[in-house]
Amino acid sequence: MVIYGVALLAGCMLIGLWAGDVLGMMLGVESNVGGVGIAMLMLIFVGGYLMDKEKMPASTESGIKFWNGMYIPIVVAMAASQDVAAALDGGLIAILAGFVAVLASFLVIPLFGRAKPLATEKPSEQTAPPSSSPAHPHHGR
Repeated sequence: MVIYGVALLAGCMLIGLWAGDVLGMMLGVESNVGGVGIAMLMLIFVGGYLMDKEKMPASTESGIKFWNGMYIPIVVAMAASQDVAAALDGGLIAILAGFVAVLASFLVIPLFGRAKPLATEKPSEQTAPPSSSPAHPHHGR
């Protein structure tokens, strides 16, 4: 059932938020530290384990995919807005660090665009249409 996928996601989220709160207390921070990330990693590992053992029906998997499409982007956006608010409270150095990280990311993007493909496969001659160009007049005869 789809509800089992939602229940699995909710269980991982509750445990992750609890673990993030405990981690925050251990570090002396009055905040949740990585709870959403812990929950998502837990969902990946538990979901992968259940799929490997063939104990996750397709309908359960569709429940997880449904909330992946709706819930996770919202949580990421909320966490990003909290990070920006914390950076503004943290002062100029936090804002400068964020600006430098974003600028560095934008500068690296063109390098990935120019990167050579990992696999250099030549197209097979079977899939290529017969050539009738004058450069190869005796091809195919």
